[in-house]
Amino acid sequence: MDACRDAGREFFVVAFNGETDPATVADGVDHAWVDVPAVGQTIRLLKQAGASELVLIGPVGRPDFSALKPDWHGVRLLPKVIKAAQQGDDALMKVVVEDLEKQGFSIVAAEAVLEILAAPAGALGARSPDQRDMADIQRGMAVVVELGRLDIGQAAVVRDGYVLAVEAAEGTDEMLRRCREFRGDEAAGVLVKLPKPGQERRVDLPAIGPPTVAGAAAAGLKGIALEAGGALITDREAVARAADAAGLFVFGVAPADGA
Repeated sequence: MDACRDAGREFFVVAFNGETDPATVADGVDHAWVDVPAVGQTIRLLKQAGASELVLIGPVGRPDFSALKPDWHGVRLLPKVIKAAQQGDDALMKVVVEDLEKQGFSIVAAEAVLEILAAPAGALGARSPDQRDMADIQRGMAVVVELGRLDIGQAAVVRDGYVLAVEAAEGTDEMLRRCREFRGDEAAGVLVKLPKPGQERRVDLPAIGPPTVAGAAAAGLKGIALEAGGALITDREAVARAADAAGLFVFGVAPADGA
């Protein structure tokens, strides 16, 4: 939102009940609260606000379809959503994007509005991976590419070539909590996060923030590797400070082969 203000862009925020952090719209931001399945209401609000471009950003949990109470537009879309959800999150997001485009909206990648969100190439902060870490990064990238082909997750943790954990429905933070039981006496291992092969890159790119750094440190890892330009970093300066304080590296790598 600050980026929109700085660029002179008018904006309107749709916040989802039970999903959006209230702090996001606490500072006099023009916004409306809606339920996730109220698709028609969301579209009407956006059109009333004069929106023509949409940025889809922020986590939204997969709903319990048996408990949803969609409006009429949502009812018409629901069969496609349920079918796509059975194929994975990426397929689900493609249905959402296609429907929004049919309504006349252009979907804009978050990093196109705020370039500083995109992970840079190389080290972010004072530390860089060593040869041992790079071997783990390469192994992790290969694992995540295969995970992505099955539309399962976007992250894995590797230590000395051994896959400690892969991300599924629980998300990165919970995956890192599971890794704490494998923590050794010294820091080792890498969290790797990449987009899925063939992913709709305007939405749902892998992302990290200060909590991810804290989770990696608690798991006893040496660092985090992201695809440069293919992952998002929320509050880059805070992430760099947190990584330096924890003795971790955050490193942007070139896209994986086959991605």
